[in-house]
Amino acid sequence: MSAPLLRLTGVGEGIEICVETTLSGADSPAKIGEAILQLFPEFPIPENCPEPVLGKGSNYNWKATKVDLAHYLKLLHKQRILDTALDSMGKNLQGRTTSFELSRQAAMVGKIAFPLPDDIPLGGVITVTLTSDDLGDWLEAATWHSGRDAVPRSIGDENTMAEDGEAATWV
Repeated sequence: MSAPLLRLTGVGEGIEICVETTLSGADSPAKIGEAILQLFPEFPIPENCPEPVLGKGSNYNWKATKVDLAHYLKLLHKQRILDTALDSMGKNLQGRTTSFELSRQAAMVGKIAFPLPDDIPLGGVITVTLTSDDLGDWLEAATWHSGRDAVPRSIGDENTMAEDGEAATWV
């Protein structure tokens, strides 16, 4: 009988976690709150954000630190997008910090989607910033799956997806 897989959460692991999103114009705080909670159930949704009305749109920046990544990482495993996640989460890794975006529209239905660089997806984005020593190693561990025994992966390797989102072909 094998031991259960170690599941990382980011909390208590020496990682500074920041999750934020900007609401503007016709963005509904209630709907955006629902979307964020689908991926990050512990995100503290601000209260007293009225819905936009004609002539007075939304204008909020929601930001939280120390957000538990356990549910988000569980969704990556469940949706079997771990290599895509490694590529997307590691793409902007500079030193000990990385940031990546998630589609709020996909989040509404509990799905994770990483917009292509310079894409502005309908419905806006949730931005996640992670800072830690050895962050690259943590990202590789958090997105590990047994297929990597046969095809090892690392951030920025030759199997990283192309800029346009095309998958690399493994030989």
